[in-house]
Order: sequence, then structure tokens, then C-alpha cells
Amino acid sequence: MSVLIIITSLLFFLSASGQVQAIYSPESVSNNKVGVHILFPEEIETAAKLVNNAGAGSWGYVTIPIQATDRNRERWQKFLDRAKELKVVPIIRIATVPQEANWVKPDNFDLIDFANFLGDLEWPIANRYVIIFNEVNRSDEYGGFVKPEDYADILANASDIFKRVSSDFFILPAGLDNAAPNSNGFMHHRRYIERMYLHRPDIFDKIDGWTSHAYPNPDFSARPDKSGNNKIDSFRYDLRLIRQFTTKKLPVFITETGWSNRYLTDMQIAYYYKYAFEKVWCDAHVVAITPFLLEAREGPFVQFSLIGSNGQPTESALAFSSFASMGTPTIPEIREIASTALAATSSAVPEQKSQPSYQAPQLFFRLFNIFTSLFGTVR
Repeated sequence: MSVLIIITSLLFFLSASGQVQAIYSPESVSNNKVGVHILFPEEIETAAKLVNNAGAGSWGYVTIPIQATDRNRERWQKFLDRAKELKVVPIIRIATVPQEANWVKPDNFDLIDFANFLGDLEWPIANRYVIIFNEVNRSDEYGGFVKPEDYADILANASDIFKRVSSDFFILPAGLDNAAPNSNGFMHHRRYIERMYLHRPDIFDKIDGWTSHAYPNPDFSARPDKSGNNKIDSFRYDLRLIRQFTTKKLPVFITETGWSNRYLTDMQIAYYYKYAFEKVWCDAHVVAITPFLLEAREGPFVQFSLIGSNGQPTESALAFSSFASMGTPTIPEIREIASTALAATSSAVPEQKSQPSYQAPQLFFRLFNIFTSLFGTVR
């Protein structure tokens, strides 16, 4: 028990001695909610032209995944530097790695590694938007099973771990598959959310915003004037449910949406985007809309690609790009960067010189590892 008291006391001390800056509400500043989902950091140039309407707007959004095997400091710092130069707000979704038919189930050590890595980078704006994994109500996205109780623990720990590294981290939950049934490795999003809450009643107080995959189902082809918990306004149904569990105001980030061109023409999709921005996504709760996907040269995602086979934006891409406005996010003050991360993140990451004023997060994770080895996973 004495060991527990000592470690707990040190953790409390370190939590009080870290960075003092905190997230700001994205709704408190002028905001350009136009965005796009990309797959690779090198797509930032093309994405910027789209989300900022070739300079008519500024500080649109990009959502991008980062896998556990891709923590290359030089590559990702270059991406964030270009985002700053091009006035683009990044939303980074952390991911494990695929294994056969499933994505590997994450654990607390994945969270520590990602928090260290992303905390050691210079970000373009004060808020550091991070999504904690993806569509976890599908078994193929979460180690081959669906268990909201397990994900609730992971999400709660992610909030604690990331914010100990930097209070600038803005924690977003995994976007859920709102078309998922209650069978065969899937769980309906409403049941998933309810079970998360029943397991951890504080879970929705620990996140900073809500992530929505507001696809127009069925078949990614529903009209934009249709309303429902699997339509483009599904975020409203989510918020209505979550308000039963928390009084915290959660701004909405629609990080995936979009129509398939398998059943619709590009002109129809362009009209649908125009209607969605004017009539649905104009909702004051919505901060960002990043349709999936900027570009897919081949494979199953071609039906969503906003860059055509000719390498040019489609009519539908130009339609939603026209809604770009001038954003004025809070820019972080110039400050020292955190010292080298403890966990081995990538053999390609160059060694960084330690900064004495930022030893607290490093010591925290040493103590965190000792604590979990002695007393089990954080709950």
C-alpha cells in the first residue's frame, strides 16, 4: 500500500507540473468547417486547395489516420509544418495495424506510444485533435470482437494519458458505424453508446467532442433531406442520446461522410453536397465536415473519390469546396518541444536532445508502467 501511495502522490505532483495550456472551444472562433479525409501526409497540398477553395478560405480541416508502424518523426513533422503553411487544421486518427481480417485490438501501451510521439511534434494550431481509433462497434475494426466496455476503458485511459503529455490534446472518440446491425460481429451504435456509459458513467465527460460518420445510408446513396440515425444528420440522434449521460457540450466533427458514385451521377452528388451544407451541416454544433475520400486511384474506395481519374477535382468536390470560409483558429505560442519519447516508436525517428523543463511527462510514463505492472490496467 505504501508503494501505491508514493506512486499516486508522484503522479499527482507531475500532473500539476506539466504544461498549463488547455484546449479552446472551436466554436469560440471563426471557423471554416469544410474539410476532407486523406490517407497519406503527402496529400496535404491537394487537400489544402480543396478545403480552402484555392485561397478563398483558410484553415479548413483534414482527417488523416496514423498507424502504429508509421511513427516517423520527420515525415509527420513535415506534414504538420505544411499544414501550418497552407493553413489547414489536422485531425489525426490513431490506428493499430491490420492482422489478417481485423485491426489489432489496442492497449494502454499503444496509447502511451502515440501520446509520446504526437506530443513531441509541433502542431499548427493550439488544439491538437486526436481520434481514438475507428468504428469500434465493428469486430473487424477492434481485434475481431465487439466490446464497448473494453473500448470505454481504452478511451478513458487515452484521455488521461494524452492530457498528461499536453493539455492541448483535444480527445475525440472513434466514429461509429451508424449502419451496423446487432449481429455477426456488429453492434448497433445506440446499444454500444449505452453500454459504454453503463460501464463508465464518466466516459462522456472525459472526451472533448463527438466524432460522427454521417453517411447517407442505405448504400451511401440516400437523399440529403432524409433524416435518421443512419443518415447525414445522424449526429443529431447521437447528441440527443448522449445528453442523457452528460451535461458537457460536445462539438461535432463529421470525419467521414459522402455519397457513392455507383448509383448517382457526379452532378447529383454535387447537388446533394450543396443541400447538405446549406440545410443540414449548417447546424451550430458541427465544427468540421471531412468527406471520405480525397483520392482513391483504385479499389473499393473509388466510388467515393473526390479527385477524378483525370487527376482533377470532381464537380461534387468543387461544390462543397465553394462553402469554404476564413477560419481564425488559435495559434500556439512558440515553446520548447517535449523531449524524446520513451517508447520505441520508429527506427526512423531521429534522436532528440532532452529539454530539462519537460522531464515530467517522461517520468510520468515510467511511473505509469511501474504502476500498471504492479496493480494492473488503469480503470
